[in-house]
Amino acid sequence: MIKRLCCLIFGWLGLAGCANVDIAKYRAEQPVLDLHTYFAGTLDAWGMFQDRSGAVVKRFHVVIEASWQGEVGTLDERFSYSDGTTQRRVWTLTRQADGRYLGTADDVVGTAVGELAGNALHWRYVLALPVDGKVYHVDFDDWMFLMDEKTMLNRSAMSKFGFHLGEVTLSFRKR
Repeated sequence: MIKRLCCLIFGWLGLAGCANVDIAKYRAEQPVLDLHTYFAGTLDAWGMFQDRSGAVVKRFHVVIEASWQGEVGTLDERFSYSDGTTQRRVWTLTRQADGRYLGTADDVVGTAVGELAGNALHWRYVLALPVDGKVYHVDFDDWMFLMDEKTMLNRSAMSKFGFHLGEVTLSFRKR
């Protein structure tokens, strides 16, 4: 009986952790985010990863070369981390007829799904994250907010099996 009760309690806590803000909440927010306009040309981003305790584990800078061919965009991201390591991720974004965006990259498991409303973009995806010689599939709940024509803020919550692992915070600046 106690085991069942504990399972129910942890199950409800897990579901409560999945509660999310509806993207429609930002529909009237300005300036309106147009991915084709913002992600065009060269952008710089500065960010950090914080573990679940809030400690900053890693800092980084990203240079992004972004372009579009019709409804298909390419974001070529080159990361330089504070520990001297580097990484490259190339996103392919495709606008769907319903206004959503689908995204793929080599280290994204399956397809990322993004929704736009007002100044906000909400992405959800699974990232194959290498840690100490192993690769973990980690859920990302990614929110981006356009602040002005050159600046966007990004906050991503990372989780595995519903448990919060940490957060990534980024500030984008369009050149």
